[in-house]
Amino acid sequence: MSEFDPDWELATRAIRVGHHRTAEMEHSEPIFATSSFVFGSAAEAAARFAGDEPGNIYARFTNPTVRAFEERLAAMEGGEACVATASGMSAILSTCMGLLQQGDHLLSSRSIFGSTTVLFDKYLSRFGIETSYVDLADVSAWEAAIRPETRMLFVETPSNPLTALGDIRALAELAHAHDCLLVVDNCFCTPALQRPLELGADIVIHSATKYLDGQGRALGGAVVGDAQRVGEEVFGVLRTAGPTMSPFNAWIFLKGLETLALRMRAHSAAAQQLAEWLESHPAIERVYYPGLASHPQHDLAKRQQKAPGGIVAFDVRGGREAAWQVIDATRMLSITANLGDTKTTITHPASTTHGRLNEEQRQAAGIGQGLIRVAVGLEAIEDIQKDLQRGLDAL
Repeated sequence: MSEFDPDWELATRAIRVGHHRTAEMEHSEPIFATSSFVFGSAAEAAARFAGDEPGNIYARFTNPTVRAFEERLAAMEGGEACVATASGMSAILSTCMGLLQQGDHLLSSRSIFGSTTVLFDKYLSRFGIETSYVDLADVSAWEAAIRPETRMLFVETPSNPLTALGDIRALAELAHAHDCLLVVDNCFCTPALQRPLELGADIVIHSATKYLDGQGRALGGAVVGDAQRVGEEVFGVLRTAGPTMSPFNAWIFLKGLETLALRMRAHSAAAQQLAEWLESHPAIERVYYPGLASHPQHDLAKRQQKAPGGIVAFDVRGGREAAWQVIDATRMLSITANLGDTKTTITHPASTTHGRLNEEQRQAAGIGQGLIRVAVGLEAIEDIQKDLQRGLDAL
């Protein structure tokens, strides 16, 4: 294959980077389904294990298929290194375990995935890492909440499920002024729509399960950043603790990356059309979508993202009973909490993705009982609207 050209556009990187052809001269990336690798001599084995010589050792932390995915995603995000993990949550855990220690303070946006909140509050706290929460969009609140022991700022932008935005550039400047790292969960946008490292962020987190795959087939996660913090510290957690991505899943994600730019543009275009239609519906109190002029960070979305993304959330009048009635009346949309699929999915966040939070936490995050989240797929937008209309008519 051609050597990586730093002038390549993202769509080219998504297809060409990371594949180092074997002696078989295959055109498509192979799957290295092996748990271990053979050494030419005892001395070579010793050199590999000691880190004196590069090369494969054991598939828990070195595998050519996984490495191809890591190289490709790092090139797409503009990072020096990538560590692939078994899931998006294990990517967040590995980042925290690798870069935080007892006595450190983690400052997070309040509007994050429910399991991330549980990870921070229930599990990191056991190891002496305290977490505080602030409003994602309020930079002054972030600054006021930083302590001398704060080491990391964690944001999810756009947020799940309300699509709130944080100003990545402003938060990066704030973090660095206080000797902190800025970690951005880029799951909703992917590098096709948003590149946090270019805006000053230090580390990017992905749930590859979502848009990077694109067809709901496999679980995976990734951490992208520099060679020292990600390439050594986060990688060290992976090597020792083993939250490892399988070669087969890595191969699926490689194939998903090839069409990522096309899919994200299509998801965004359909979501924009759906959001505008929903905003005019009398049964709906509010629509949350960065592409709408009514969104509080609409202008920021235009500066920070190439397109608004594929997630639309909305409040229906009547609380949980009405929300469940709308969801249950649909026939085509898939009732599932996953997102990023070619198939449109619909869910009730208060009882699914954020169901492990108590009511006070949900209210603080703006997750009401009447909220519905739709991850707009690639079906005909007319059919998606008809199915949602069936649900809304049920009210």
